[in-house]
Amino acid sequence: MARLIAQRLFNSAVSIALVSIVLFLIFEISPETVAADALGQYSTREQRDLWLAANGYFEPLHVRFLDWARRCLTGEFGNSRLYNAPVSTVLGPRLAASGILAACFFAILIPLSLSLGVFAGMKEGSKLDRGISLLSILTTSVPPFASAVLLAAIFVFGLGLLPGTSSMIDGFRWKELVMPVAVLLLYDFGYLTRITRASMADVMQTAYIRTAALKGLPDWWIILRHALRNALIPPFTVIMLQINWLIGGVVVVEFFFAYKGFGSLILEASLTHDLFLLQACTAVSVLIAVGTQTIADIGYGLLNPRIRVAR
Repeated sequence: MARLIAQRLFNSAVSIALVSIVLFLIFEISPETVAADALGQYSTREQRDLWLAANGYFEPLHVRFLDWARRCLTGEFGNSRLYNAPVSTVLGPRLAASGILAACFFAILIPLSLSLGVFAGMKEGSKLDRGISLLSILTTSVPPFASAVLLAAIFVFGLGLLPGTSSMIDGFRWKELVMPVAVLLLYDFGYLTRITRASMADVMQTAYIRTAALKGLPDWWIILRHALRNALIPPFTVIMLQINWLIGGVVVVEFFFAYKGFGSLILEASLTHDLFLLQACTAVSVLIAVGTQTIADIGYGLLNPRIRVAR
């Protein structure tokens, strides 16, 4: 297991290094554009040249890359033109806000989807299985922007039970999290439920499960001791991928409910061409994507010992 972890960490480090080179080259294609975005479109050519010289853009490419990598590792991403503040001071609170939203989302999604999927897989073809499958398909077929409009029409404008915005500016208020979390759950829980149901149904048809049942072992012991561990491998993969999906998919939800999180920050940086802020958001997104994939690979080894032996 230690060898597997070391191998995955090494692969992750190589992936981050290669992606960082690509990311650096993308943002270094046109230094003139960077200077224009930093100083404004009405700046003169002389002002831009002075800014480029002061920020080391006339240095060799490898020197600039090493300096950029050093600043990224220390959190020095430069100043945001949109907020007129260091990028790190803007990025931190927005990541924390999205972290709260993601924590609430996964705290409900994982037990709900796994439970429904396991029950449906155990009783494949039953009324319970068909009902759970129908509910999963219906909710997954509705995109987040449509369910956001529908839920807002019912609970905000119709019943007046929940606030229509979730800015979370003045502190934590649980009511402001209900709507965005509900929209994310409606779209995503059905997919994870279906994956769990299919995996559980396949495991229940295997020879070792039938052998355990013929030995007279209790159903709960067969499920917990033999079936559940193997059935959780595909759902575990999906859960790890959902973290990456949240980065992009949550943009719609955060924008609709005016939630000041990481997704809306990416949108703001893109619309205003705030290159330093966009560069930092991209670097963080890459780090999250590689990190979750590493955790997924290590989790495979914990759930399936054959993976550890094969490596």
